[in-house]
Amino acid sequence: MTKHTNVVRFRVKPGKQQEFESLFSGAGTWDGQLLHILARTGEQSYVGYGLWESQKHLTNAMPQMIALLDSTRHLLEELSPELGVTDPVSGTVVFEKQI
Repeated sequence: MTKHTNVVRFRVKPGKQQEFESLFSGAGTWDGQLLHILARTGEQSYVGYGLWESQKHLTNAMPQMIALLDSTRHLLEELSPELGVTDPVSGTVVFEKQI
């Protein structure tokens, strides 16, 4: 079965970084989830990353992932008028190397 991944980019309001990180770190594990990472990429910038056993597992977890995002929206700044406060993408894993 082909693994899938999701990535979402955020910009957190000044002074809200710790609250944002706490909400993400408190998220549960969802069925088929292999990996869940939150990376701080700048003073207010973050990227969330998930690795999934399959597209079906990713799709089934969407309501829970959206609920997690909804719990953080008040902490986020708009990325752009087109994107809003999140920039999500997902797709099929085409290369994976365990080191």
